[in-house]
Amino acid sequence: MARVDDFQQARDLAAEQLAQQDLTRIARRAGYETVDDATLRIPFLDRDYRVSAPAFTFSDEANPEAQIPLQEQVLILHYLLGCRQQLKGQWVAYREIPGASFYFGPFVKRAIEPLKKVFGQNSAGLRTAAERLNGTPIDTGDAGFHFAPLPYAPIQIIVWEGDEEFPTEANILFDASVGDYLSPEDAAWLASLTVYRLMAVAR
Repeated sequence: MARVDDFQQARDLAAEQLAQQDLTRIARRAGYETVDDATLRIPFLDRDYRVSAPAFTFSDEANPEAQIPLQEQVLILHYLLGCRQQLKGQWVAYREIPGASFYFGPFVKRAIEPLKKVFGQNSAGLRTAAERLNGTPIDTGDAGFHFAPLPYAPIQIIVWEGDEEFPTEANILFDASVGDYLSPEDAAWLASLTVYRLMAVAR
């Protein structure tokens, strides 16, 4: 498991690389807007961040004193580095992301298992939480939703409620382009951060 200093190092490296690029071009290719010549506005699930160049420091618009989790910072910065507006419109399971088989166990532990535990018998709760995170219903499972936590890295979260005959099932799907933008670890964080935010707003 990555340590705090590993995330900090990854954050600092990504920020250094982004500092060498034009902020307007970064915003355009990643699907964001600039607030001014040195600031990006980045909606992320139910929060709005401002990211200031050249250090690419984060602040929460609603709570400027809040600490932004390093995992979220790293994920967003890696997305800003890699995104090229190349959605393929084809949904794939996590295992189908190139190189993801090595990280499949942590992905299940961090995303699929919590999803099943909290919403496996509570599809109504998932619907309520998804609405608060701007999820769009899809016609799959007992409850399924499309999310765009990052503009060009959407995911689908799906739950099938279990019964006496069949166990609870859940899945998280990605656009097939995600491996072009994000590493398998980042894709897993994208899924798990969305699931944990759903859990938080459902409480």
